[in-house]
Amino acid sequence: MHLQPALKVLIVDDEPLARMRLRGLVESCAEPHAEVVAEAGTASQAQQWLRDHGCDLILLDVQMPGPDGLQLADALREREPRPAVVFVTAHAEHALRAFELEAIDYLTKPVRRERLQAALARVAQRIAERAAARSQQGAADAAAEGPVINISDRGRLIRVPLAEVLYFKAELKYLTLRTASQSYVMDGSLSELEQRLGERFLRVHRNALVAKAAVRELERHAPSDGGSPEAAEAGEASEGAEGWAVRVATVNEWLSVSRRQVAAVREALAAASG
Repeated sequence: MHLQPALKVLIVDDEPLARMRLRGLVESCAEPHAEVVAEAGTASQAQQWLRDHGCDLILLDVQMPGPDGLQLADALREREPRPAVVFVTAHAEHALRAFELEAIDYLTKPVRRERLQAALARVAQRIAERAAARSQQGAADAAAEGPVINISDRGRLIRVPLAEVLYFKAELKYLTLRTASQSYVMDGSLSELEQRLGERFLRVHRNALVAKAAVRELERHAPSDGGSPEAAEAGEASEGAEGWAVRVATVNEWLSVSRRQVAAVREALAAASG
């Protein structure tokens, strides 16, 4: 049983007997496990196959009719993902050029199984290192992006960075998520969000959760003074009659503040100014 997927190998050599021998050597290597997925007799045939298929490794002859192995290896430098190249040739004079083309190894014919196995091991190691680097980069990108809120919108999944959220507001059966540039409708409850988001957000009213960093001003808006519609919103008389409201940064919207939360909003503003 092999823990790692088999290396997918393409053999490119203009001599059928050489291809047959290489196939046998590849299949006889126990570790790392490898399988020959295709053969080609010319560089052109190999390029044609590679247009529709992928592989991990190309065992590549140097001298062939038409474009030679060095030219094929050079062309592969533009391919992404780029397969590893191990040259297999009877002519050692091309070794320097081969390594300039970033070949993993250079095997001279007749190839010994031990040398081929060592080359396969180098390829497997490089693949493992690349996978680890991609994993680390993915983790770094996720950390740089920070937490996100996932919103389902008509079959699309939208990722909204939490750092961009100005406030959440409960309206009827849904929540509105507000950023500086857009509003989104989402499912959920303010109570669940308040517990999940921790110290970054402040519950200013039973219907609103505001990012502390977005709170710019606390002001008394008497219902009769022509102040914000939010502060005198119908149905909020029991908590909003005092007329307190906060101004949200960037969008300059006012949200009602319940009497019991006025002190918490003042503390958030004081902490921000300190």
